[in-house]
Amino acid sequence: MQKFTSVHDVDDLGQLVAKVLSFKQNPFQPELASGKKVGLIFLNPSLRTRLSSQIAARNLGAEAIVLDIGKDGWALEFEDGAVMNGDKAEHIKEAAGVMGRYFDVMGVRTFPELKSREDDYSEKLMNAFIKYAGIPILSLESGTRHPLQSLADLVTIQEQWKGTGRPKVVLTWAPHIKALPQAVPNSFAEWMKVADVDFSIANPKGYNLADEFTAGVEVIHNQEEALKAADFVYVKNWSSYEEYGQILSKDESWTFGEKQLGWTNNAKIMHCLPVRRGLVIKDEILDGPNAIHLEQAENRVYSAQAVIHSLLNQ
Repeated sequence: MQKFTSVHDVDDLGQLVAKVLSFKQNPFQPELASGKKVGLIFLNPSLRTRLSSQIAARNLGAEAIVLDIGKDGWALEFEDGAVMNGDKAEHIKEAAGVMGRYFDVMGVRTFPELKSREDDYSEKLMNAFIKYAGIPILSLESGTRHPLQSLADLVTIQEQWKGTGRPKVVLTWAPHIKALPQAVPNSFAEWMKVADVDFSIANPKGYNLADEFTAGVEVIHNQEEALKAADFVYVKNWSSYEEYGQILSKDESWTFGEKQLGWTNNAKIMHCLPVRRGLVIKDEILDGPNAIHLEQAENRVYSAQAVIHSLLNQ
């Protein structure tokens, strides 16, 4: 891989999943990347992504260096031809160019503002790092995707599936008090489309995701109908793509609880975290035997480890 920003950057998905599982069995192999430096650049807060990526780099013997641009770096200008007479002190051309000379691989986490769909979906920030750093770039989440999360999700489904044939996987919307981006559901849908699963999406009207991620996927506006016989249910909120960044509904009948679980095939329940208990998923589910959100979070380490190793050995 030259970069890791989506499932489309992966040459052999089965091979990558196997690599993740191999590292899970034997994670500490410092000889694999001794002397290498992995930069982890954050333009917004993080818990699992930051910690799992640091641990992954160190498991490989690489030095992980974290930079929180918002707190520790200069405000960055991303516009070409800008006359920098405002509050932006450094252009991305120099910032990314310098970091590209310091690191062997660089992870970048950006976040959409949810004001302009055109701006967010252009991936201007991520693409600028890719263009000017000159080294392999790993997406730690972007305006439209979260590929490390999706890789860990796929690995978790493969680990947890004990049945025969293709598992039925459903991504279901849930209410939230804030407008959240579509990155995680976009990415999950994109990865499930190429995985060996039966995949569908449940969401209220007005919450359909972009066609580029869901083309060919059945979208059902009745949650009970969508969840029938599901083996895995991924519960997640997202704001409207159609009326970009807007909250169109706070319908708590979509909150995932025992009632919803009863519609499924005793499904395993997934969430990327952080999760608002009682609003997105009820305690009875998160504290029960069907929840596998902590397994997903654990697999973030080995997913990052497999990707970093692949980028260092392109």
